[in-house]
Amino acid sequence: MDAGLSCLIIGCGYVGSRLARRESARRPLLALVRSGKSETDLQSAGLHTLRTDLDAAPDPTVQPALAAAADRAAVVYLAPPPDSGTTDPRLATFLAQIEGATPAVFVYISTTGVYGDAGGALVDEFTPVAPSNDRSRRRVAAESTTQAWCTARGVRCVILRVPGIYGPNRLPLERLQRREPALREADAGPGNRIHVDDLAAAIVAAVDQQSAQGVFNVTDGDYASTTAYLQLTAAAAGIEPPALISKAEAREQIPAGMLSFLLESRRVDNRRMLADLGLQLQYPTLQAGVRASFAEMRQTQGAAAT
Repeated sequence: MDAGLSCLIIGCGYVGSRLARRESARRPLLALVRSGKSETDLQSAGLHTLRTDLDAAPDPTVQPALAAAADRAAVVYLAPPPDSGTTDPRLATFLAQIEGATPAVFVYISTTGVYGDAGGALVDEFTPVAPSNDRSRRRVAAESTTQAWCTARGVRCVILRVPGIYGPNRLPLERLQRREPALREADAGPGNRIHVDDLAAAIVAAVDQQSAQGVFNVTDGDYASTTAYLQLTAAAAGIEPPALISKAEAREQIPAGMLSFLLESRRVDNRRMLADLGLQLQYPTLQAGVRASFAEMRQTQGAAAT
């Protein structure tokens, strides 16, 4: 990010907190949080926070500080929509809270799920969205809301469409430990992922590149299937890999929500990200990212034990 540009991060979960820690030494930064635990964790790391609940009515005591933090700043919106409906009232509440502010750039983190099932075909930023469930429909609505809000105010708008995010402490270890089966490779479609640190770098690049505008897919371009991901993680962790089953067997054994995710298949093109954001991926392969994630986890555990 431009070192002179302050940053407001909305949604400091796994990605937001890692981004905030990365950037806090380089610029004025404010993290908008909902829970007391997030507030305490970030403040203990020396970060400035503002606490509010976007599921509640706009808070007049928070609004002036929030609008001031957004004005002429980089706004990075990471908060997910609610779990029901086809719109995003949380985003609407946030935009109402910063009414009157004019950010330098608004970066909205969306999902590649907006493309729907492409039958394993390649999709890029010009592929029409075709959401197949309400979760993705909420993201399409949020993208439209963000773009319209930015256009009306002359604010540079960047939409980053992101697939599965992985990294330290975000690997499918619990699923492996539960001994859940996986689709056999012949039935498993291509997968799309991004390491959390590469996603953070993409967000920084979206702010840095003043010519960056519109939609970018943020993915590593390694199309390893979910089955391959589980097997790789199991091998790195030294635990037993999942049992492999057919698609027909999966309909009987895998919960409907997970099955719909596994059967939705596409390959997400990242060439615009690489060319226009100038991003050099730290982890262009799943194998490199998983190994680095385990290495950091071991280092953290070792440091905690001493």
